[in-house]
Amino acid sequence: MAGGSFDPMKQFQLHKLADLNIAGFDLALTNSALHALVGVLVASALLVFATRRLQLLPSRWQALSEWPYEFVHNLAQSNLGDKGKPFVPFLLTLFLFVLLGNLIGLLPYAFTYTSHISVTLTLALISIGVVIGTGFTKHGLGFFKLFMPSGAPLFIAPIIVPIEVVSFLAKPLSLAIRLFANMLAGHIMIKVFAFFCTTSGLLAVLPLFGNVMIFAFELFVAFLQAYIFTLLVSIYLHDAIDLH
Repeated sequence: MAGGSFDPMKQFQLHKLADLNIAGFDLALTNSALHALVGVLVASALLVFATRRLQLLPSRWQALSEWPYEFVHNLAQSNLGDKGKPFVPFLLTLFLFVLLGNLIGLLPYAFTYTSHISVTLTLALISIGVVIGTGFTKHGLGFFKLFMPSGAPLFIAPIIVPIEVVSFLAKPLSLAIRLFANMLAGHIMIKVFAFFCTTSGLLAVLPLFGNVMIFAFELFVAFLQAYIFTLLVSIYLHDAIDLH
């Protein structure tokens, strides 16, 4: 493998681009933070630029910016009904941030910030924090009824409640690991097949074809994982609003 130099995990390494230390906290700009900032700027620029002159018959840019909003709005409507309207901005932010992180990482020499568990876990904890905050705001201490289904016999509470609590605590982990693992595995496969393309001589056409197929599949996965992440958060919000 080219003298042992091939390392498919190298693409996930963090590198400091600029040092910044404030009050003892290391706030250095890394390649991950830079690409996350790019994702935020791209999403903001698209929405601001495309909606500055709204028309009844939308232009291509307006239609492009309206698609993610309509998609997320319909998702929230189907899971939360009219109660989901206040959460559309939050869900749209999640969807675009995850989607752009997945897509930007497919560009040559770019960094996939959604392939790091620290990023996906942070997104998951923020999402669960919103869910918990929504539950307590709407129900107060009645939010704890989420851990005991209405109508269930009281004598099974010692069994049901721990199961429900563990299940609830596992939600941020499942959100974080699902996204992180899918991005990690997909990019490793692309890197491995790209390496075979450079070492297979005349047979390079086979791994090249395989890499094209994997790349196309990763485009699909990029949208799918953003959708699943947003969908699950909307479902958790539904549970917080309506309990069982």
